Amino acid sequence: MKGNNEVLMEIHVTILEAVDVEGTQQKVVMIPFTAEAKGPYFTGKVIGPGVDTQRIGPDGKAHLSARYMLEGTDAEGIACRVFVENQGTWETGFVPTVVTDSPLLAGWETAALQATVEGAPGGVLIRISRANENE
Repeated sequence: MKGNNEVLMEIHVTILEAVDVEGTQQKVVMIPFTAEAKGPYFTGKVIGPGVDTQRIGPDGKAHLSARYMLEGTDAEGIACRVFVENQGTWETGFVPTVVTDSPLLAGWETAALQATVEGAPGGVLIRISRANENE
């Protein structure tokens, strides 16, 4: 697996119907989703729905935490699962944490990773890559 900023996988997310609650100190929005992941090292789909939980403070800034489990195959064709927890804010960026049962992808568990999120038809496109060590 190559160096900095290499895209490890792209995740095409389809958003389902959100639910929310507004309290006295913050609003919480939970957005369930389905998704497909593709990349040079892993291809798969979300098992059941994933969920993006957004906590929005009085200042309007949102802290996002998306959690989901992917099931598919690694680049060696071995069936595996990949859990992703992607956290952050629009202001500071997003940092994914990965847990996998694939020996080929095990290095992702300790690698410095970053994620980008951009709008796409019906949802968003997430790109997970190695973090740039110079940032």
